[in-house]
Amino acid sequence: MTRTTFIARTLAVALLGAALATTGCGRGDDAGGGGDAAAQPVVTVRTVVAATQPFTETVGAIGDVEARVGHSAALGAPEAARIARVLVAAGQHVSTGDVLVELDQTSFQAAVRSAEAQLAVSQKAYERAKRLADEGVVPRKDVEQAQADLAKAQADAANARRQAQLSVLRAPIAGVVTAVRATLGATADPSQPLVEIADPSATDVVLNAPPADAARMRTGAHVDLVAGQSAGGESLGDGVVADVGGMVDSATRSVSVRVHVTTARRPLRIGETVFGQVATATRANAIVLPLEALVPEGDGFKVFVVDSANVAHERPVTVGARTDRVAEVTSGVKAGERVVTYGAYGVADSAKVVVTAGEGT
Repeated sequence: MTRTTFIARTLAVALLGAALATTGCGRGDDAGGGGDAAAQPVVTVRTVVAATQPFTETVGAIGDVEARVGHSAALGAPEAARIARVLVAAGQHVSTGDVLVELDQTSFQAAVRSAEAQLAVSQKAYERAKRLADEGVVPRKDVEQAQADLAKAQADAANARRQAQLSVLRAPIAGVVTAVRATLGATADPSQPLVEIADPSATDVVLNAPPADAARMRTGAHVDLVAGQSAGGESLGDGVVADVGGMVDSATRSVSVRVHVTTARRPLRIGETVFGQVATATRANAIVLPLEALVPEGDGFKVFVVDSANVAHERPVTVGARTDRVAEVTSGVKAGERVVTYGAYGVADSAKVVVTAGEGT
């Protein structure tokens, strides 16, 4: 064997050994990697302990603040006349007796003078007819006719004076001007109110509920009130249902539900938009879970129940009524079981979980 042949064989053996060693290491890594893949994933979550508690079913509706019945006024012209003065604007506070709008007085004063002149004539005619009848000069029926004419003249004069008084629109109550439709120099339409006033210290919330929801509401039911058009607004206080309307509004296709405010956290403004949650039923012993615990599954929902080894198990549940924060679970979870809340959407069945601070008790 030559020296060159020997060196070549030695290098070949060395390369073969290195290749075998590399192959062995690769298999060992694969086995180790396979073991890691088979290990359960760990997910950080928060949980709550399911417990029985009272659950109040509610129905939500949007409405606004209105003056309570008997605490508002709409003032119009007694007859068609030119608007001479407009002394208020919407939003202005007024006191009882304040002048709001004044109509042109010319026709009203003329009507008063004419009616009073006719009254004077009728009064003298009656006195003359009575004197003559007492003397037997004229029949008694002439007195009766003169008396009827006098009564009509008195009514006409009283009506003329009343019309003249109403031609100056004064506030019948203290409150806030909610609408002004009077335009200086325009002719007032007697069929349309010129000014509207409401007492801001006596207000109700009027909700507009779909007929199906209104059918579930009852007088005296508790109502949670919040500002805005959804349940996530500023809390305004509490109220009770005072009246559920008996007809559907043709314009809005809704039923008016009047709510008396029993506790207000701040003064309510007339016209302010309010969202009300009306209690329709209460169940004393219900399993209630936060909405974040519910994970959509097809047409239903599922939750993840955590066992003593901190392993999460997928569990289909039946959900009953819901509010904006919690839901009633009618089957699938028992009292005392731990259910994943925060992190539920990232959990898989049989996943190992780590429960962070904030776990329910």
